[in-house]
Amino acid sequence: MADFPPVPLTLEGASVLHQFFRFDWLAWRSTPAHERAKIVAEASAALESLEKAADGKVQTALYSQLGHKGDLIIVHFRDSLEALNLVELELAQTEFYGFLDQRHSYVSVVELGLYESTRKTYEAASAKGFEQHSPEWNAEVATSLERGAAAMAPRLWPGVPDAKYLCFYPMDRKRDEEKNWYMVPFTDRQRMMHEHGMIGRRYAEQVRQIITGSIGYDDWEWGVDLFADDPVVFKKLIYEMRFDEVSAEYALFGQFFLGLRLPIGKLGNWLKGSLA
Repeated sequence: MADFPPVPLTLEGASVLHQFFRFDWLAWRSTPAHERAKIVAEASAALESLEKAADGKVQTALYSQLGHKGDLIIVHFRDSLEALNLVELELAQTEFYGFLDQRHSYVSVVELGLYESTRKTYEAASAKGFEQHSPEWNAEVATSLERGAAAMAPRLWPGVPDAKYLCFYPMDRKRDEEKNWYMVPFTDRQRMMHEHGMIGRRYAEQVRQIITGSIGYDDWEWGVDLFADDPVVFKKLIYEMRFDEVSAEYALFGQFFLGLRLPIGKLGNWLKGSLA
């Protein structure tokens, strides 16, 4: 493996946009009641039109954000960056958008890292005598990725999970003078990622995890979405993972954002100070 390319293969799927808003409560309360009703109706209709794909899969979800970082989180899954940009533009046309101050956003794409199958693919190509990056080598890799994309389609093109709580955070792998993930031999990275993944599997029945890649898209290298009905599981999972080698030695974490699922039909109630 030391002679193979150091870059693991990846599969990419849905384009993802997270939007984090502060709501202007003072301006809202200063707006006449009849105007507020019209604004809520228009906003709800716009969000409902964005909520589900033709197959019924939830592709836009609203969350009431906890803490001082903001008030609302909107998460969008789409089939392209163009589709995400159209979502932004459509929401910006509503009067409701005038009460929103976007404090943060995150653009990424659903990513599946393939350390295990990368090794098998490279070994198979090498065993056939193909020179690295030759047409034959590239064809072998492309065939492997096509098989993987077909098998992993549900994970690559997910809907927003039906869970009560959302935890989102971005992360990097260290690239400094003492610790540089990208200089670690492939086999060592493969081993550490396998051990890291085994922890996540133990929580699979309690939390749904969606990893998105953002290298070249946003300020961090990956985004992590955790969805669960019990928010305590976020703390337990992330805490346990920090003890494994790849996190303890090579991980850097950004801000954490926590939200409570807000059905679009309840937006009017939220604006009156209720989640019910």
